[in-house]
Amino acid sequence: MRIAVLSRNSQLYSTRRLVEAAQERGHEVKVIDTLRCYMNIAMHRPRIHYKGQVLDDFDAVIPRIGASLTFYGCSVVRQFEMMNCYSLNESVAIARSRDKLRSLQLLSRKGVGLPVTGFAHSPDDIPDLIKMVGGAPLVIKLLEGTQGIGVVLAETEKAAESVIQAFMGLKANIMVQEYIREACGADIRCFVIGDRVVAAMKRQAMPGEFRSNLHRGGSSSLIKITPEERSTAIRAAKAMGLRVCGVDLLRSNHGPVVMEVNSSPGLEGIETATGQDIAAKIVAYIEKNAGPNQTKTQGKG
Repeated sequence: MRIAVLSRNSQLYSTRRLVEAAQERGHEVKVIDTLRCYMNIAMHRPRIHYKGQVLDDFDAVIPRIGASLTFYGCSVVRQFEMMNCYSLNESVAIARSRDKLRSLQLLSRKGVGLPVTGFAHSPDDIPDLIKMVGGAPLVIKLLEGTQGIGVVLAETEKAAESVIQAFMGLKANIMVQEYIREACGADIRCFVIGDRVVAAMKRQAMPGEFRSNLHRGGSSSLIKITPEERSTAIRAAKAMGLRVCGVDLLRSNHGPVVMEVNSSPGLEGIETATGQDIAAKIVAYIEKNAGPNQTKTQGKG
């Protein structure tokens, strides 16, 4: 098969591992800079051009799209779909998962466990918003934030009011969530491929820090998840429509709750913590679902 990996940097660990895994299994792989793609949106022959060449003979594409590139990246993935190229994750599913508020609303509708979450527009509603999620301490998140950036823990209701007012004053979109104290600064990253959790790791925040992101200095370790946690992760992935994703869970007193569903989860932390070849599992999934004469037409809006 000919596989395209959409990535801005061919030297990133995840990109390198996907290329290595695909080549080891006998596939031809090309890393394509998402932002260098430009599209000919024609009725009969939609095409993608890249550095002066036409890209029209790939069997599958693996999107590795950063949060800041969501709009353009999804447009490129959608164009591949229009060309009957199988996309590991569909453009509509990527966009759905990147909208934090929309994704939580969809998960809620599917009955997936979530922390109590509030969203408001008017500063006049801040006191009621804080009470609605259970009062302080609480977590305030920028909807556009990634890797723990734009996430604030407010210890008191006065502090929460001040932070929310400041964000609203900057016209920033935020949501407010209950603080799961019993998680003790740890979360669980479940790596889902298809309808299975193929690996899971615990991410522990540094002392004095509540954000467990590895980019924030958190540590990772192997963990055994419960059947309920496994089921929650799979249901969350299906609700988003993602074939491959990372589902971040917290262990709360009322069961596992989903914090986020990541459509481009990093491979370094999970492979290091679990010792599993996740990249090879992803390529094997593509082989099963996008082999010769199995290329699917996606292109849903």
